[in-house]
Amino acid sequence: MKLIHYLTLPAALMLTALAATAKDEVLTVAVFNFESTDEGMRDLGAKVAALINADLSADARIITVERAELEKALGEQEMGLSGTIQPETVARVGHLTGAKVLVTGKVFKIDRETIMVAKVIGTETSRVYGETVKAAGDASPADMASQLAKKIAASVSKNAETLVAKAEKPEDRIERIQKALKGAKLPVVEVHIPERHFGGITIDPAAQTEISFILEKCGFKLLDEKSTDKAEIEFKGEALSEFGMRKGNLVSCKGRVELKIIQKASGKILAVDRQTSVAVDLSEQIAAKAALQRSAQELAERMIPKAVK
Repeated sequence: MKLIHYLTLPAALMLTALAATAKDEVLTVAVFNFESTDEGMRDLGAKVAALINADLSADARIITVERAELEKALGEQEMGLSGTIQPETVARVGHLTGAKVLVTGKVFKIDRETIMVAKVIGTETSRVYGETVKAAGDASPADMASQLAKKIAASVSKNAETLVAKAEKPEDRIERIQKALKGAKLPVVEVHIPERHFGGITIDPAAQTEISFILEKCGFKLLDEKSTDKAEIEFKGEALSEFGMRKGNLVSCKGRVELKIIQKASGKILAVDRQTSVAVDLSEQIAAKAALQRSAQELAERMIPKAVK
């Protein structure tokens, strides 16, 4: 009996960890430089954001997007790191960075009082919550940033259900795609999305598998590289994943899928899109696969209907 007990203990611990993760989802948060235009405070916004980012990264409920990754993503959209990010760019930044929540803010003075205001924004729901810290003019900005970070972390945890869109069943997404395809003649297709995971060996391309699965469920005839038949449409792209960070037993990975739909006879590109997602799991490989799977699901809904137009 003791032997059975010891053999099952790791499994029990894993189940406990998974249950805790399901109950208290770890959210990915991106912190922007705070706006600081008042005289004598012009360089304070970036420092406040860096301090808040560091404090949030120590919270077990939150995984922060690396500042370098955030700058790179924003550079692609010709946007600067700013506390004045516009509402229409929120979802786009979420897609590029995989962040579920964005934090922006402002630092300013009223008389002798220093005020830090933060906005906590859900990239999927556009829901906004505000947090504020006030102190006398000679107060330490580092202490104020630490206080604000605690409030932000509490707000993210408390309001997770409204900041993040409710998880949907795969069947719901497939049903929407099927409705968009209703009445259309479905072409014969092939899917080629090679995959690479930085720092590890890739086994079975997750994005290609997911796109193929959804196409098949929607009624498309799929061909592989050994088929003697000719495809009319090709879904072609590449998938990249990489390790994000580790928190306790949990690992986060980021995955990016870039995809084209090509008309085989003419070589015409019918659609081009890309998607970045983040996933958390107990295993690096599974987290990487899950991130790529999420990206593929998002792309499938946006792109598959374009293959028949």
